[in-house]
Parts: sequence; C-alpha cells; structure tokens
Amino acid sequence: MPRKKEMAVDSYIGARLRLRRLMLGLSQEALGAKVSLTFQQVQKYEKGVNRISASRLFELSRALDVPVQYFYEGLDDPDDKAGFSEAVAPYLDFVSSGEGVQLNRAFLQIPDGEMRRRLLAMVEGIARVSGDETL
Repeated sequence: MPRKKEMAVDSYIGARLRLRRLMLGLSQEALGAKVSLTFQQVQKYEKGVNRISASRLFELSRALDVPVQYFYEGLDDPDDKAGFSEAVAPYLDFVSSGEGVQLNRAFLQIPDGEMRRRLLAMVEGIARVSGDETL
C-alpha cells in the first residue's frame, strides 16, 4: 500500500496535469488521444488514484507543451510529512477548476497593468467584507 506522502505527491502532480489541460482547453478525451490513453486513465491520473510513470509523464509533458519539471513546481521540502505544503492545495484546487481557469484567462486578457492591480484590490476588498481576513 502506498505511503501517505507518495499519495499526496501523486495528487499534486495530477492536479498540475489537470491545471495545464484546462489551461489549454483540452478535454480528458482529447489529451488521452494525444498520448494513447482513455479519458478514464487521464481522470485517474488527475485525481492521483494512479501514479504516473516517468515515461508517461514525459509523454504528457510533450503533449501539454511543458517541461517535466512543471509537474513538480511548488513541491516543498521532501522531508515534509505531507510531501507538499498543505497551504498550496486549496489554491491549486481552485486554479485548476473550471472557474479558476476562466478567471485566469479573463484576467490575462486585460492588457493594462494598472487595471489589473485595481481589479485585484477590488476582489481582495470583497473577500475581506465577506469574512476572509487572511488576505
């Protein structure tokens, strides 16, 4: 049976896989077709249920046009009990969600840096008013 740390890393890599796939606007089926997988297998990889082998991770990185290191970005100290910072998980979950991808795409389409800063300040203000004082 896999250790908790291994499962956490597999879930993290799977979430990064999902994030990149969604950023490119690919379905699980379309990604699977690029690397000769079923959409169910892609789904299992994204959820961290199945571990991705090194050769498969290499194929996926090429299909998604990212270096293999992309899948490991954000991992903390390997001696960390969970294998990656628990604080990162909710952010990664949101950013890899449909709404998160839509929000990021729309935000990146705003060419004016000052407008982006104002929008960010407005969203942070809304978050504070709604009760999240951690911003």
